[in-house]
Amino acid sequence: MRPGPRSLLLPTPLSLSLRALVLLCLATRCQAVQAENVTVLEGGTAQISCRLQNYDGSIVVIQNPRRQTLFFNGTRALKDDRFQMVLFTPRLVRITLTNVSVSDEGGYFCQLYTDDTHHQVATLSVSVPPDTPTVEVKQEAVEGGEVELTCLSLRSKPPATLRWIRDRREIPGVVSQQENGKTVSVSSTIRLSVERKDNGAAVSCEASHPALGGQKRVRHYRLDVHFAPTVRIIPPPGILREGDSLSLTCSITGNPLPRDVQWTRINDTLPERAEISGPTLQVSRLSQSHNGTYLCQAQNNYGRAADHYALLVYDPGAVIETHSAVPYAVIGGILALLVFTIICVLIITIWCSVRQKGSYLTHEASGLDEHGEVQEAFLNGNDASQGKKEYLL
Repeated sequence: MRPGPRSLLLPTPLSLSLRALVLLCLATRCQAVQAENVTVLEGGTAQISCRLQNYDGSIVVIQNPRRQTLFFNGTRALKDDRFQMVLFTPRLVRITLTNVSVSDEGGYFCQLYTDDTHHQVATLSVSVPPDTPTVEVKQEAVEGGEVELTCLSLRSKPPATLRWIRDRREIPGVVSQQENGKTVSVSSTIRLSVERKDNGAAVSCEASHPALGGQKRVRHYRLDVHFAPTVRIIPPPGILREGDSLSLTCSITGNPLPRDVQWTRINDTLPERAEISGPTLQVSRLSQSHNGTYLCQAQNNYGRAADHYALLVYDPGAVIETHSAVPYAVIGGILALLVFTIICVLIITIWCSVRQKGSYLTHEASGLDEHGEVQEAFLNGNDASQGKKEYLL
């Protein structure tokens, strides 16, 4: 028989011995065993297989990584119900391991006892996908300051990859890892400047891992930014008249939201009929005695705020409301009165001027007539004084 070219070209003693072993196995139909490596998710089921060649009924032993015998020729040797013999044939021996944990990792030995013991190692690798990460806050976020957020994946194998996302943009974080036996904990920390407008804004931490098949474990977090309160009194619509009811609502923002709202009247006490229900102040059957400035105040741990509302009754029939400024109706009335007064003064001034001028012209004309009549009387030989008397009469 003509040998193959590769066999003839092996020059080393080791190659010659391997060639001799192969020829010996071919001649005697020697037995052999092969093992397959396995990767499984934690908590899953692993199948450990041993393939046999030229099996003649020799003893087959399967051992765990601690070299404890699991099965001896198909018979259970170790009392661990998680291991089950599912197949034993002249070509294939297969066992299963349920509820796999990382402690089960390692090499499982497939041993075939013949004249020469043959064994192969099936390496079991356990992959641990991360759980949904958690978000931790080192200290509370306050308006105008910074907040430090840490995303934590406590356990994974291989290590999970963490990413921070806000408004569809990635925020770079400082990543650290810590080994916990065969698993790894991973953390990613970011620092954000915050204002009150950031309160309630969403940020997300994503954990990716080869065992998740492209999917991600996501933890959503909403920023909790603390800030001082703001206060605004919502006035009632329209004009309030004597006998009406007054209802003022104090609109308050703040984080935390102030629980206690204080209603007072500046330099006076609240009316006897005033009722306070949370942020609302109500006064029934208004009268002029209710005039004044009403104050709403609120506070939390970060500050205090207040707003005021003024009531002014101008006459018994109407209550005109003012709120931090003179009402436009009053301004319009004052301007109209001023214009009317100016017009009246101008009319009187013009009338007096015209009347005075007319009186002067009349007196002047009367003097001319008197002088003419005296001259006519002199020419006619009459007594001038008599003529003057007659004129005067």
